[in-house]
Amino acid sequence: MNMPEQKPKFTVLYSEEADAFLTQQTEKVRAKILYNVTKASYTNDPRLFKKLENTDIWEFRTLFDNMQYRLLAFWDKRNGKNALVIATHGFIKKTQKTPLREIQHAQQIMDIYFNMK
Repeated sequence: MNMPEQKPKFTVLYSEEADAFLTQQTEKVRAKILYNVTKASYTNDPRLFKKLENTDIWEFRTLFDNMQYRLLAFWDKRNGKNALVIATHGFIKKTQKTPLREIQHAQQIMDIYFNMK
């Protein structure tokens, strides 16, 4: 008996800024971030993908070599069943709390995205 192939819960699109951030990382860091993003698309694991409080912004979370890598993102659910998550940009987190300017930057990219559609 064949088990149905598990489908991801969402598809991730990377903005130019998110792509640039990934390109700047070493091959190992980039591979780990992309692995975690893929894994997050199949599971509900807040250690990998978590909504930031009081915002519509989410963060992909990667810990590698004692460094906290973050890709901020938002949902585009207008396409019905094919939910999209758009990764806005990335940064290396230096404090416990996600910096407000990073959240605001992600929201600006989200606003531009939805105004262009």
